[in-house]
Amino acid sequence: MDRVPVRDELADVEPYGAPQLDVPVRLNTNETPFRPPDAFFEQLAKRVAALDLQRYPDRRAWALRTELGRRFGLPPGRVWAANGSNEILQQLLQAYGGSGRRLLVFRPGYSMYPLLAKATATPMAVVDLDRGGYLDETVARRAAETEQPDIVFLDSPNNPTGITAPLGAVRQLHEHSRALVVVDEAYVEFGGDSAVALLDELPRLAVCRTFSKAWRLAGLRLGYLLAHEWVVDDLRKVRLPYHLDALTQAAGLTALELADDVTAHVEVLVGERERLVEALRQIGGVEVWEESRANFLLFSTAVPDLFDRLLAKGVLVRDFSREPLLDGCLRVTVGTRGENDTFLTALRECLQ
Repeated sequence: MDRVPVRDELADVEPYGAPQLDVPVRLNTNETPFRPPDAFFEQLAKRVAALDLQRYPDRRAWALRTELGRRFGLPPGRVWAANGSNEILQQLLQAYGGSGRRLLVFRPGYSMYPLLAKATATPMAVVDLDRGGYLDETVARRAAETEQPDIVFLDSPNNPTGITAPLGAVRQLHEHSRALVVVDEAYVEFGGDSAVALLDELPRLAVCRTFSKAWRLAGLRLGYLLAHEWVVDDLRKVRLPYHLDALTQAAGLTALELADDVTAHVEVLVGERERLVEALRQIGGVEVWEESRANFLLFSTAVPDLFDRLLAKGVLVRDFSREPLLDGCLRVTVGTRGENDTFLTALRECLQ
């Protein structure tokens, strides 16, 4: 044989990744369009210059976890950090998934969840929501009782609908299963209730967040988890040695020190999101998920090749039109005012 066959469950897997195309307006990956403030780079440069890079980084990332915990009134033992929230989700499945365990997810939802399940050989149960993407308490309770999962991934705000899950649904998932309920709050800073308020009430709850969106540091790859100490202790069993490098820890600490400045753009993006909602409402033949509390909007039309038409005009969005429950749907990231205007103009021209 010329090669070793990949595991059976990975044979048909396509590597995750949205297109990275060189076009004038890229609105497909939910990045923040604004560069971090100059003060961030200036302060980071001083901190990096003082690092002993010939030594391994702090294996516990203790200073970073301490500062993250301080923001939420939690001790560092209840905080975990890793290379993006996706690594944390993978570590959670390594610790609590695998053969004989079951992951529960909802659809539509974050498309990385099924890939992480396959990569960790974790059986997965999928519960379909209605086309609106709403998870109410009744559906949550029924899913928990029927599937009896060991771990739940719930993205709130949902990706790609932007709809937030009510905290009552989180309680139902917790109360009617034995599962660790993981609420993935990658976009929560743009709006919606946070499950962090339930952490002390629910012993099997964990909340996952990222620096990639509201902290405008997608290029950094830093995520964190707020949970109970036993969860953090278990994740230490599956993390790689020195998994979080010194540069990432330094950048995270710098961002936290300058939190108000680094996240100052959030209000601007929320305003642009609402402006886009109003504009899309006025375009005939467009349905928009106007209750989005993320930095993106899902919308649908009856034009089957709209993604390609927009791309031909230099506007790249995310194509969900062939995904289950999302027929004809595209997702557009909220960009700068100029980028948003370009998108709206191109969309109107494509629909004429």
